[in-house]
Amino acid sequence: MSTAIKVDNVSKLYRLGQIGTGSMQADLKRFWYKVRGKEDPFTQVGESNDRTKKGDSDYVWSLRDITFDIKQGEAVGIIGRNGAGKSTLLKLLSRVTAPTTGTIRAKGRIASLLEVGTGFHPDLTGRENVFLNGAILGMRKHEIQRKFDEIVDFAGVERYIDTPVKRYSSGMYVRLAFGVAAHLESEILIVDEVLAVGDAEFQKKCLGKMGDVSKGEGRTVLFVSHNMAAISTLCNSGIYLKNGQLINKGSAGAIIHEYLNDGSNTTQEKWEGDEGDEQIRINRFEIYPSDKEFGFHTNTDLIVEIEGEVLKSMSGLILGFTLWSQFEYELAYSLYDDNETAADGETIVRPHKFLKKFRIPANTLANGSYKLQLDVGIHYVKRIINDECNISFDLININGIGRKFLLGEGKGRSSFFRPNWALSSEIKGQR
Repeated sequence: MSTAIKVDNVSKLYRLGQIGTGSMQADLKRFWYKVRGKEDPFTQVGESNDRTKKGDSDYVWSLRDITFDIKQGEAVGIIGRNGAGKSTLLKLLSRVTAPTTGTIRAKGRIASLLEVGTGFHPDLTGRENVFLNGAILGMRKHEIQRKFDEIVDFAGVERYIDTPVKRYSSGMYVRLAFGVAAHLESEILIVDEVLAVGDAEFQKKCLGKMGDVSKGEGRTVLFVSHNMAAISTLCNSGIYLKNGQLINKGSAGAIIHEYLNDGSNTTQEKWEGDEGDEQIRINRFEIYPSDKEFGFHTNTDLIVEIEGEVLKSMSGLILGFTLWSQFEYELAYSLYDDNETAADGETIVRPHKFLKKFRIPANTLANGSYKLQLDVGIHYVKRIINDECNISFDLININGIGRKFLLGEGKGRSSFFRPNWALSSEIKGQR
């Protein structure tokens, strides 16, 4: 079996901070924006791969000394935490950007889907973008015409195929973009985890198509995902990246096992400090998986803890958190009501130290990135804490997307609600 992709000692260096635009006109524009107190229109952001440390240098190695070979017809899953360098590697393989050092050799035409609408022109119609993408991939017009009906049928956008794609929803965008990348006759298909934009049915459809492309048509597939179930089903080999370095390459099962058992994987995310007012203070806000051995997985319960102290008697206290998706959608909220009922019927909370616990049941959330925002206030009066205390965490999917809700246990009243979910249930807080 011949080699489809050969990566030899590849590194990619990024510079942080303000970078020269290369022209006096653009530099003057940047100066004028700065004088008016507006954001720099040419800002370029870099990110250290090790998110736990603050670097001292203005230069960051997104990838460092990466070497591997991929055989023709091989389906390779690329896994690693956020910031490990996965997307940077795909951009290098797709020739979107060039490596700082090293060489990359690819045999055959490459079709890539790195983000929603990659290579699409917003003012062109869906039909025109299909032919444009095909031409970029080196296809002749008659080759694209032969596949056109199949692409449109797969994407399910026949009614809007002659509408400019700038009017498409993100889901329609990614459906058509994936249809083009998967159906046109390229030898290598590269897919970043843009499939999270689509619904569950479309994700299943895409995974099935990638399986057909790899196993049925013998084309090479590179797939980045946090969904371990998809990686194990679709891929026969895997690449594990960590902090911009290649940790290992081998069978998909072995690489997944190594990744999940890496002791450096996060087992908790927390905020610690001293926030509040003269009535209540919060000292700790934390989330961790009930099974800390393997970290944040979709098939384990997540425990949220809020620790603090009520300093003065108060009525109508609300204490809880809001759950946000990586796309900044409000998915759920949970509130803990610990108020006592006074003789006059008014609810009151007396001074005490507290540790509140909430449980998000296993298989409630899909894989992805999430943010918890602490919410403390007085009902219908004011919010005491809302923006200061936030924690983020990543969930890895092992057994597929969960849709099951379970009831929690304990004292107190709380609610957990996601507007877009068909079911809702309760999660009980505990003193």
